[in-house]
Amino acid sequence: MKVVVKGNEAVVSANDFSEAHDISSESSADDEDRLLHSVVQGEEDAIDDGKLVNESFNQGISSFNPDIMFENIVNNYSMAKKVYGGALIRLLSGYSQNYIERNINIPEFKKELKKKISDKVEELKDSGILNKDKTVSEKGIKLASLVLYVEEIDKLLPKGIAGEKPHRKLSHYGEASSSRKYRRGDRYRDISIKESTKLAIRRGHANMLESDLMTHERQSKGQLQVIYAMDASGSMKGRKVEMCKKAGIALAYMGITQKDKIGLITFGSEIKEEIAPTSDFMMLIKAIARVTAAKQTDFKAMLHKAFELFGPGNYTKHLIVLTDAMPTVGNDPEAESLEEIAMIRSAGITVSFIGIGLEKKAKAFAEKAVEAGEGKLYLVKDAENLDAIVLEDYYSHS
Repeated sequence: MKVVVKGNEAVVSANDFSEAHDISSESSADDEDRLLHSVVQGEEDAIDDGKLVNESFNQGISSFNPDIMFENIVNNYSMAKKVYGGALIRLLSGYSQNYIERNINIPEFKKELKKKISDKVEELKDSGILNKDKTVSEKGIKLASLVLYVEEIDKLLPKGIAGEKPHRKLSHYGEASSSRKYRRGDRYRDISIKESTKLAIRRGHANMLESDLMTHERQSKGQLQVIYAMDASGSMKGRKVEMCKKAGIALAYMGITQKDKIGLITFGSEIKEEIAPTSDFMMLIKAIARVTAAKQTDFKAMLHKAFELFGPGNYTKHLIVLTDAMPTVGNDPEAESLEEIAMIRSAGITVSFIGIGLEKKAKAFAEKAVEAGEGKLYLVKDAENLDAIVLEDYYSHS
């Protein structure tokens, strides 16, 4: 995939998708190219179908029963909006929320609404977005993930967030950074003529002496492994989980572009998705797209899984936990989670928290967690602009 910025608009070429950063799977490249081409070219039906699948997952729905959905909408529309979300109802029925509310008691409209919903579900089955049992298919997940991806890249690229990041480790190779006094054994090519000359002049030397020589310190670009741990408990349903997904896609894109490896854990009362740090971009965004929100928050299980997933080697290892709550599973969830953080920190893993609208008790826990994990705490009131915050933490630990 080739991405070119023209003015304020990001243009993506699907023809080169399989070659970009080695991030697509060759076995499904043709199918992904076709789907991506539909999204990039602005084919409204394909984009809407991808959005519909995304909205269903964000609302905790992975299968479609048109009769039950219709009955819920006409019997209690206010409750149906809470269960399905207004966007999903609009994409499924073709009607705006206001139009449905004004006409929901008209018999002729009810009949038309039922037909619209049934026809849309059948259309999704015929196109392969849904399986025969009306669950979301692998094709549906791919389409949903590509819609998320293109939406997020269109948002990020005009902001100019691309760039190289230096690793903390000093090396003879890499980019020039600060300068220091020359020592015997340093490479002559690393001598800073500018800094050496300035020092010789300040000292009043007519000729440059060995004691005047300054040499560049160089920084190597070492690999970073990051695991993005996303809270998928019930309170994250809807807009929160949508923005968390887009932030995860931004992290995966930027991390893999920078030759780092990104992993994923989604957790509620149990681990739902787990991917060890990888360079497989398509695997990551498909896993992110199919996340649904439900039940409680088991931090301890997530932390232990993160410890297992980090690979061996002398890499920088960092865990980003994104949540709107505190631990709720276990005999003493808070204490057990803090013990787990201390354990993984002793294994060289740092831990940052991004807290969305945390209440007082949850905030206090998050503060203890980042102190134990030697990471950073970001407190936000809502889920907007999470991608920028996640990337800020990524760069600060690279």
